Amino acid sequence: MFDLSGRVALVTGASRGIGRAIALTLSRQGAYVAVGYAQRREAAESCLEEIRAAGGEGEALGFDVSDGAAVTAAVEGLKDRRGALHVAVANAGVAVDNLLLRVSDEEIASTFATNVHGAIYLARAAVRPMMRAKWGRFIAVSSVVGQTGNAGQTVYAASKAALVGAVKSIAKEYASRNITANVVAPGFIETEMTARIPDEARAKIVSATPAGRLGTPADVAAAVAFLAAPEASYVTGQVLGVNGGLYV
Repeated sequence: MFDLSGRVALVTGASRGIGRAIALTLSRQGAYVAVGYAQRREAAESCLEEIRAAGGEGEALGFDVSDGAAVTAAVEGLKDRRGALHVAVANAGVAVDNLLLRVSDEEIASTFATNVHGAIYLARAAVRPMMRAKWGRFIAVSSVVGQTGNAGQTVYAASKAALVGAVKSIAKEYASRNITANVVAPGFIETEMTARIPDEARAKIVSATPAGRLGTPADVAAAVAFLAAPEASYVTGQVLGVNGGLYV
């Protein structure tokens, strides 16, 4: 099951955390994985080394997802080198934690540039090689706060909610081309970002989560692995929550 042998995948924001786990998981499924990164080249190379050490293949691919031309060039270059692109995972994201009255115009613009524009740029670039291959999977990594909202995260939550509307539209446009588009919406996951949460706030989150724990990057990667697989060919336009029951 979940065999991606012969498929080419690109994961943005794959140098650490959830993105790294996704890249490693897709590689274990047999995919050639392009480890996308913006600034953390050494971390991306480390991920690639781990992929190769496990017998997989891939490359580190540096580009800025908020730059539409750069995204297009990266995807086209990957397609030229590997002959196709079958799986595109829009994972790169930034978070602004601030009360609404304190959020700057620049913070709003930069958050949407990465979280929303970046995902749409990736989907737009990926659709052409997917249509040529007559097979494709586009997966956007959102967040539970895009569904529930969260005090102090108006901008971040809005950007993650926007992915849902975009992906549902992409799903309707390209389902007839054997291309699916879905969202994975993680809850609170053990990453560098959540490591900054104070102990008292962390305890409240765990208490509010029926599973009784924070999730792991591997939990999210498993959901992406399913949606990327041939077995998920009839699943499109959906939001798959990976949140331990925090939002149902």
